Amino acid sequence: MSGGTGSGGIADGATFDVIVVGAGAGGMLAANRAHDLGLSVLLIEKSDRFGGTSAVSGGAIWVPCNDDLGARDDRAKALDYLRTCTKGQVADEKLAAYVDNAAPMVRYTADKVGLGFKAVMEYPDYYPDRPGALPGGRTMDPDAVDGADLGEDFYSLREPYALMRLFGRISMTVSEARAITTKKAGWPLVVAKVIARYWADLGWRLKTKRDRRLAMGNALAGGLLRGLVRRRVTRVLNTRLVDLVRDGEGVTGVTVSRDGVPLTLKARRGVILAAGGFERNQGMREQYLPGPTSETWSVTPFPNNTGDAIRAGRTAGAALEFMDLAWWAPTMRLPSRHTPNTETRVGMFMERGWPGSVIVNRLGQRFVNEAISYNDFGYAMIDDNGKTGANTPCWMVFDATFRKKYVVGGLMPGMLEPDRSLPPEWFDTVLYRAETVGELAGKIGVPAAALAATVARMNGFARTGKDTEFGRGDNVYDRYFGDRFVSPNPCLGPIEKAPFYAVRVDLGDIGTKGGLKTDARARVLDEAGRPIAGLYAIGNCSGSVMAASYPGAGGTLGPAMTFGYVAVNDIAAARTNQDQDELLQTAARA
Repeated sequence: MSGGTGSGGIADGATFDVIVVGAGAGGMLAANRAHDLGLSVLLIEKSDRFGGTSAVSGGAIWVPCNDDLGARDDRAKALDYLRTCTKGQVADEKLAAYVDNAAPMVRYTADKVGLGFKAVMEYPDYYPDRPGALPGGRTMDPDAVDGADLGEDFYSLREPYALMRLFGRISMTVSEARAITTKKAGWPLVVAKVIARYWADLGWRLKTKRDRRLAMGNALAGGLLRGLVRRRVTRVLNTRLVDLVRDGEGVTGVTVSRDGVPLTLKARRGVILAAGGFERNQGMREQYLPGPTSETWSVTPFPNNTGDAIRAGRTAGAALEFMDLAWWAPTMRLPSRHTPNTETRVGMFMERGWPGSVIVNRLGQRFVNEAISYNDFGYAMIDDNGKTGANTPCWMVFDATFRKKYVVGGLMPGMLEPDRSLPPEWFDTVLYRAETVGELAGKIGVPAAALAATVARMNGFARTGKDTEFGRGDNVYDRYFGDRFVSPNPCLGPIEKAPFYAVRVDLGDIGTKGGLKTDARARVLDEAGRPIAGLYAIGNCSGSVMAASYPGAGGTLGPAMTFGYVAVNDIAAARTNQDQDELLQTAARA
């Protein structure tokens, strides 16, 4: 937007206490916090919508020691778990800063910004067998938000992907979506309520088909944007970071390009970089990430996250860390149903652990427990490709029973979206289908005998309920996404009913993890480990506090918001100290 007080024009040379670069969850939380601590703040966003990748995500945040958990979690337990996950790659004081500030950040967001969260008690940490892990409760989902509260800014909020909404238009919370996809007891009633609520909102339906009930990542981003609207925080879209302004002591502002017009903007107290990673920059991917790699495999909004903040920080003398890491997620290609000649990328977050399927490399062999977290599945693809040269891509294979019952990427279950309803050109280009396993192997270029042997072994595991190769379904995380109607193992089922299917699985991501090295106060560090005055970084343009690991759902957004909170607190504290020094100097001169 370009009009009005909150999103009005900015003049060349305009000065603010704080400039925040990037309007995802971390950046918007920081802008709200800066305003509430008495700092003048400008929020700039490169794209034409607020919300960033956060707005199209599941919206969860991972918050150890949150209030909903009570005595079930404590600081020592959370730190033990994070230390085990990060394997000594992250300074202990930085891990402690996260644990100590995550819950206060949530309280602030609920009490002051007006966006509440609820712990998902049945959602386990991703490494349930490690010291300090919990069987649930650290992942928190945002409360639904009424989009009408945003006024006209509703239309400046990035829309969620159609695949995250019922029938491509009706919002669902994570708990509603999980109830429907896993056919939890009472799921037909959940569907009926969701649909009835949407169509009962007649006044809004006359305005737009877009649902005003914001859920998942749209609730997170919408709730934070609502806070900015109510505070009348200056915020501008279509404004790209070009460089950082420096003097002899540190960073004092930014140069930007707004709708192609160059501007220099000044920051009295600090610049907070919150502009995402570099996953949409093919050159940087090839420079830093393990190959093969393609920006087209990412599920983040195109073409936003191209490493602008990382490059600017590097030019300012910042050190980098974890540049070879990403928040990996297997993805599949799906042509757009409504826009010719365009394609989308769909993350495969849950379906890998549902019974009646197997994932194989191009030798027809399994290489991992398919039900592990999507991040670790990505590392398994990389490792296997290094060993065999026959991964990236790999193939998910399943039978007619699986096709009828379950979602696969962007394909709805066959009971809702039968094969006859799919575009004919999708067959054997997106969804491969054959009457026998051997015929399917030929279509996807996998040795028939090897694939048949793998399927036979999986069928044996399904009968006994025990995966003796990789332990699929053995832990609480695997079973969280299993089918409760299948026994003896909810993650294992036979692959035996024709036709047989396969989809190609690529090494995608939900963002990169490497970036500017920061300390426990979110201050950017130079190569000597010294803070660069006036410069802070949060989210995916900073090196992840999680290192290579992914401790639990919300492990991306939780740190982004927490260190946004930390950064602003540090800026405000420095201002207080400076003001006190100036008062003492004035008194001494009097």
